[in-house]
Amino acid sequence: MSTPSPVQTGREYLAIPGPSVMPDAVLQAMHRASPNIYGGEMVDITRSLVPDLRRVAGTAHHVAMYIGNGHAAWEAALSNTIAPGDTVLVPATGRFAHGWADMAEGVGAHAEILDFGKQSPMDVARIGDVLRADTEHKIKAVLAVHVDTSTSIRSDIPALRAMMDEVGHPALLMADCIASLGCDRFEMDAWGVDVMVAGCQKGLMVPAGMSFVFFNDRAEEVRAAMPRVSRYWDWTPRAHAEEPYQFWDGTAATQHVYGLRVALDMMHAEGMEQIWARHELLARAIWAACDAWNVGGPLTMNVADPAHRSRAVTALRIGAPHGTRLREWVQSKIGLTLGIGLGMDDPSDPKADGFFRLGHMGHVNGHMIMGMLGGMDAGLKALDIPHGSGALEAAAAVIAKT
Repeated sequence: MSTPSPVQTGREYLAIPGPSVMPDAVLQAMHRASPNIYGGEMVDITRSLVPDLRRVAGTAHHVAMYIGNGHAAWEAALSNTIAPGDTVLVPATGRFAHGWADMAEGVGAHAEILDFGKQSPMDVARIGDVLRADTEHKIKAVLAVHVDTSTSIRSDIPALRAMMDEVGHPALLMADCIASLGCDRFEMDAWGVDVMVAGCQKGLMVPAGMSFVFFNDRAEEVRAAMPRVSRYWDWTPRAHAEEPYQFWDGTAATQHVYGLRVALDMMHAEGMEQIWARHELLARAIWAACDAWNVGGPLTMNVADPAHRSRAVTALRIGAPHGTRLREWVQSKIGLTLGIGLGMDDPSDPKADGFFRLGHMGHVNGHMIMGMLGGMDAGLKALDIPHGSGALEAAAAVIAKT
């Protein structure tokens, strides 16, 4: 039996890109007996979530809530708008775009994938060429991942909307904001997004188990023309609930409702502009540290251009087997858990041992990020992985300018 590290005991820090760190107030709100689901405060609290979720998403339109993870939201969005035999266009910048495309195939659609690799954002001009060529308008939706959690690429959704308008293509614009909502700036109505999907376990700071589909009137018209929609996935009764059970098509996710209510209170007390600014600042501190480590060492950020990087997650390349070694060291020695290199494997590194990811989303602040970076610095030194000096100083200088 190995000897425990003398500095591991204490509160662990989960620095993966979801589930994110959960506020104590959220966890305390959830730690209670289940309430009556047919009346009383549960009904009132559930109704109160809707306008505040709209504020986070930047929409005046509709939201349907589901008991399920982000994959459930993918399927719900597709089930309400895409019929068997329809075609969807999927610009791919990582694993999760491919996952959404596969989900579309599963509901009987044909998914046309434009793969832009694992280090570049979607090319709006190429997407425009495909839509211009679709003169019969067979493509019914463009499934765009705002931030792909595997690669940390952030794509330009407003530019995509502008191109679709320029081409005059009637396809719905759907955005996956599972990694970005409440972290990276997103404004559904201002950006012209028709359908947006999100989960509760990242920027919304609630343990995994709830997901959301936001949709505008245009998408609702598409839903109304559908020949049939699964009773469970149908967003109409959920978004226009008159009775308590209709929000959930059955028993409510009671503990999650209590937790989400507190999380939304915290978010709106801080304000969305401040939340976006906080994530921006902390991301730049991380990038400054990574730039310093890169001098004389193998560690590099997956996305070269800061304009295309997420403010919620950073994917890193360090070369096999250093990624896995570093993750294992910081977890076993100091209680810090970093994210695996999900979907970043290649023929020379099939287990993605040369990749890892940092989650900096939701309930994070300056001292937490400095602690994470300090733990990584210790691991690089302990494992004799070549790296440049001055990383913590560089990150501190960014934070010091607040």
